[in-house]
Amino acid sequence: MKIVKLNAIDSTNIYLRNLIKKSDVKDATVVVANEQLNGRGQGDNIWISEKGKNLTFSVLIRFDNLNVAHQHILNYSISIAIYNVLRYYIPDKLSVKWPNDILSAGKKICGVLSECVIKSSLVNYAIVGIGLNVNQVKFSKGLTQATSLRLILNKEIDKDELLEKILMEIQYQLISVRKQEYKKIKNQYEKILYKKGVPSMFITTSDEQKFLGKIVGTSLMGNLIVELEDETLKEFGIREIKFA
Repeated sequence: MKIVKLNAIDSTNIYLRNLIKKSDVKDATVVVANEQLNGRGQGDNIWISEKGKNLTFSVLIRFDNLNVAHQHILNYSISIAIYNVLRYYIPDKLSVKWPNDILSAGKKICGVLSECVIKSSLVNYAIVGIGLNVNQVKFSKGLTQATSLRLILNKEIDKDELLEKILMEIQYQLISVRKQEYKKIKNQYEKILYKKGVPSMFITTSDEQKFLGKIVGTSLMGNLIVELEDETLKEFGIREIKFA
């Protein structure tokens, strides 16, 4: 595993993507930034991180036989890996908010952005960007639902040691992906899903309609399955629904 450490760049995902265009980048290459000036989240979201306080990095993962229909399984495995590592630090109140935000007591501590490059019907490679709040204690007013390991544990965390643990766990979880153990991964993911089985208020992003529902799991295509008040099941894709 090759680790490239940089001081300040716009985005580790963009840097790694450009690096791939220029040279033969090996599987499991990691790009870590001390400061990320234009980090991205899902959709148009921006990931804001204080210089030198957090982990902001991207990992290149190459595949031979991952069908595009199963690319969401990669997101599941990365979320499981981060969840498992954070459990060493925070033994309870951890969960994964669909599709791939890691929460502690309902507050966001980590975000994941996976960008897949498709060749025919297969995923050729994926660039997985991870932003983990480690030692940051102050967040902007608009980020009231953010937290960090430092805030939770009231002590500084060794970022290099934490990064090593996460990278090792990612490699371990990818074994199941490459073995195509998709059902096993899906079951593990759903066990740690935020508010699964809990009646909650949701809002549709297209027309801002509020409704009561209950998350029951995810579909084979990675959509969220919600049980409505009349006990019917409805699937929602990414950015089609959010908690009200």
